[in-house]
Amino acid sequence: MAIEAAFMVPHPPMIVPEVGKGDEKRVEKTTESYETVARRIAEIAPDTIIISSPHAPMYADYFNISYGPVGKGSFGDFRAPEVSFKEDYDREFVASLEEKLRRAGFPGGTLGVQDGKLDHGTMVPLYFIRKYYDGGRIVRIGLSGLDLTKHYELGKAVASVADSLGRKCVYVASGDLSHKLQNYGPYGFAPEGPEYDERIMDVCGRGAFGELFDFDETFCEKAAECGHRSFVMMAGALDGKALDIKKLSHEDVTGVGYGICTFEVTGDDSSRKFLDKHLGDLQDKLVSDRAKADAYVRLALASVSHFVKHGKALDLSSYEGEIPSAMLDTKAGAFVSIHEHGKLRGCIGTILPCEANVAEEIIRNGISAATADPRFEPIEESELPWLEINVDVLSTPEKISSPDELDVKKYGVIVTRGGRRGLLLPDLDGVDTVERQIAIAKSKAGIAPDEEVELQRFSVTRHY
Repeated sequence: MAIEAAFMVPHPPMIVPEVGKGDEKRVEKTTESYETVARRIAEIAPDTIIISSPHAPMYADYFNISYGPVGKGSFGDFRAPEVSFKEDYDREFVASLEEKLRRAGFPGGTLGVQDGKLDHGTMVPLYFIRKYYDGGRIVRIGLSGLDLTKHYELGKAVASVADSLGRKCVYVASGDLSHKLQNYGPYGFAPEGPEYDERIMDVCGRGAFGELFDFDETFCEKAAECGHRSFVMMAGALDGKALDIKKLSHEDVTGVGYGICTFEVTGDDSSRKFLDKHLGDLQDKLVSDRAKADAYVRLALASVSHFVKHGKALDLSSYEGEIPSAMLDTKAGAFVSIHEHGKLRGCIGTILPCEANVAEEIIRNGISAATADPRFEPIEESELPWLEINVDVLSTPEKISSPDELDVKKYGVIVTRGGRRGLLLPDLDGVDTVERQIAIAKSKAGIAPDEEVELQRFSVTRHY
């Protein structure tokens, strides 16, 4: 026994009649599909119902798993306190999963806040399930700010534990789609909203889970999606399984996307090990990109690798790679940016030169980006094959009198107020306006949005 089926479902509280008070009729197709899902779960009669919810406790770098004997909740926050839940947690499952993650050094378990109050991302699915099935204990898992591969890996771990315990399980991936589908919706409209919904329903409707990794993080943010990481975790729980897939419904009449798909496990299928394929393709791309990287990036990679492996800085005199004369004859500030699986992993730099030349500047800042960025833990040796690095060499900053002299694609900005100073590089994903560029730089410096600042601009030469 293991994961017998999985279900992709939304969680609008309004779909509960006691909450919607008639408004739920606007999404009748979603309600009908939910009823279909709930009846199917009752037919399966699972021992354990695993629910991943975007509204369970969430951390940037850790997956929180709820534990304890019971979880309780109601729709009191939505003016329907009479609709309440008292759910038994599968404590043996949680303990086994936590131990598996601990042995693997994986960032997940029962540490952190334990909010005994069930969230609506968990309760909306349970509302329908409990109409037809009152058996089975639950496991509630929050999402994280970690990359999509980690969410997939956690799903795989969930399936492994279900198998080892001999549990009959179903997986419920709770998550709305885009929140920016209509001008009249609660979050307005963005063109990325409908595009996200169309893509995600196509991908999940075909069970083409490998394509879930192709959704750019900035695109997802602009679409204001809710459930993508929940769906990726579900995909991990179905890794290597043949599926009977049904796309039941998709609605966007409220300005928020509600999609429902079902995935029945019919056997094994080694061709559906999507994480393995994704990592293989990514490794091939990284090897190719590194072979084409220029001397600045190769030096940064060598600096990071040498320090992580040996705990000391690379000696430039022993470096065997190419060093153009411009790197030795020029002094300039430089930033080294490190990404892993599409997410920032470290970025440190100098506005003005601190070393004898650009080459030494890159060595120093590469080490700092890998080990001293306060937003991240130091990079470990196991991460080295997956790192993408770029280097920005800065021009000398020049004072400007107005934001009109900025261009987010061409110039970076430095904001200064007293002893506080913030910097933002040019041409960054998601930074489309000068106003946003200045706002982010202010935030990084701890400067309030309404405080006046001195402005400087600089250009960069970006090396890949």
